[in-house]
Amino acid sequence: MNDAEWEKGVPDVLKDDALWAVKAYRLSLFLADIVWLDVVKLAKTVGMRSLSDQLYRSAGSICANIEEGYSKQSSKDRARFYEYSLGSARETRGWFYRARHVLGEQPTQHRLGLSTEIIKLLLTMVLDQRAQGKQKVCEESPEYVVHGILDVEVPF
Repeated sequence: MNDAEWEKGVPDVLKDDALWAVKAYRLSLFLADIVWLDVVKLAKTVGMRSLSDQLYRSAGSICANIEEGYSKQSSKDRARFYEYSLGSARETRGWFYRARHVLGEQPTQHRLGLSTEIIKLLLTMVLDQRAQGKQKVCEESPEYVVHGILDVEVPF
């Protein structure tokens, strides 16, 4: 499965969010989804349970920190969370490398390449936010439209 095929199954509520326009976010969400297959395989291998847990946590942390950072008002705060995400992306890439003996050559190379692409995008995002902070630019929040959110019955 590639990211274009995967994207077809992503709920519209996520794709309608302004955050969806951030390529690093889309790729990190894709990585977090496909890592599930890897951690299931790793967890079944003797001695790999801890590695699979670390890999799952670090991969999920990439998109989670982009989500949180994107929602911050100041560029300084956004840069900080994008840096957290960058650290998680590098950690994830390292865990993939360490898992290569179980995952196999082709999946490992794919995951390493995807992680590296996310790292490059995040480096640019961090630098952009740092530059905005120096210019004291105040960014207005994009309009966020919620359709029918209050019409939904929440089960408890």
